[in-house]
Amino acid sequence: MFTYSINQMDSKSIVSFEGDMDIDVTEILEDELPSSLYVCKEIILNFGKVSFVDSSGIGLLISLIQDLRERGIRVVISHLKPDVKEVFFLLQLPEILGYNVFEVDEV
Repeated sequence: MFTYSINQMDSKSIVSFEGDMDIDVTEILEDELPSSLYVCKEIILNFGKVSFVDSSGIGLLISLIQDLRERGIRVVISHLKPDVKEVFFLLQLPEILGYNVFEVDEV
């Protein structure tokens, strides 16, 4: 089962994900997440409790981050587990999204 929570502090939000980010989850997140985040200046996506991300999850992540950045919102990915980090780097997400999207200790 996948869940997420949003903790808003002034102009910053921390979105914490828990569970596998797969095709079932992407439809839910596409509908629920973006509009609630548009009021922020900075968003931290905490992957600390995510152990699996499939191709649909990667696609959602790319489109979500690009959408938020087009709106002038800074996005940071944090707390990647080693297996998820390996997939992100094999798929060259730092090159696609920019190294500044990943927390310093993630790169």
